[in-house]
Amino acid sequence: MGDLTRVTINFDTSHLLFPTLIGCVLGLLALAIVIRDRKSVLNAHRHWAQVMRATDKPRFFGTLALTILYFSLMVPVGDIWPNTGMGFLLCSIPFVALTGLLFMHDRSLKHALPMLIVSVVAPLIVWWLFTDLFYLTLP
Repeated sequence: MGDLTRVTINFDTSHLLFPTLIGCVLGLLALAIVIRDRKSVLNAHRHWAQVMRATDKPRFFGTLALTILYFSLMVPVGDIWPNTGMGFLLCSIPFVALTGLLFMHDRSLKHALPMLIVSVVAPLIVWWLFTDLFYLTLP
C-alpha cells in the first residue's frame, strides 16, 4: 500500500511525453485528412506545380538556406561562449540583416539603413530580455 503514494520520475525521458503524444495525435489527424480527402491529395501535384511556377525562387531558396545555416551555426557559435546566449546573438544579427536584404526590393542605403539598425537592436533586446529578465540561457 505504501507504493501507491510514492511517485518516481525518470528525468532522462520525462520531457518526451508530451511531444510524443502531440506527434501521435497530429499523425492520426493527418491520416484522417488523407483518407477523407484522398482525391484532392492524389491531384495535389498539379497545384504544387503551379505554386512552384509562381514562386519567387531566389527568395524562397535563399530564405531556406539562411534558416538552415542560422540553426546549424547557433549551437557551435554558442559553444565558444557557453551559457551566455552569444550563439543566438551573433547568429541572429546577420540572419535578420541578410533576410531583410533578401526581401527588400530597393536595396539603397536610405532603405536598408533602418532595416540594418533593426537587425542589430531587435536581437540585442531579445537577448537582454531572456538573459537578464527571464534568466533563461540561449544557445
